[in-house]
Amino acid sequence: MHTSLDGFAAGTKGEMDWIHVDEEIFDFGAERIMKTNTALYGRVTFQLMESYWPTAADQPGASKHDKEHAAWYKTVHKVVLSNTLDQATLTNTTVIGKDYAAALRKLKEDTSGEILLFGSPTAAHALLAENLIDECWLFVNPVLLGEGMPVFDGIKERLPLKLVKTHVFSAGVVCLQHERQQEK
Repeated sequence: MHTSLDGFAAGTKGEMDWIHVDEEIFDFGAERIMKTNTALYGRVTFQLMESYWPTAADQPGASKHDKEHAAWYKTVHKVVLSNTLDQATLTNTTVIGKDYAAALRKLKEDTSGEILLFGSPTAAHALLAENLIDECWLFVNPVLLGEGMPVFDGIKERLPLKLVKTHVFSAGVVCLQHERQQEK
């Protein structure tokens, strides 16, 4: 997930025009994404992805990233947290509604490899509350928003994390990889 330095995933109206992405960041993310065969989205993020990725590679002037990610998107199993989407209208997609915590625990048991949550701050908040996130990858952008949608919200108990890796990009964005730690 991208975040501002002051901890927001989006502006007050959902705007993300402050997020810096370039080929260096795309290539870094692609290394991890290409190893994942299950993608998890909240409904809003999924609808944004569905509006772009199925045809992104076919557009005139499509970038290397667009071609690679579009090919991956077509093959990856997509899981969407939603109470309103109709799974029957979607390809290679599972929609999980109200009992998402139990369904995701089962999915974690049945899935070989990682399940990667893309963006989806509201979904991340719900998954953190259910102890369903094992790692956090935050791309900290060098900008202060002042207000907006927080990356972390509704945390009721201490959640110890261990910094596993950092990566600094030439544009000043810093990726922080944290693993969830169990309380002792």
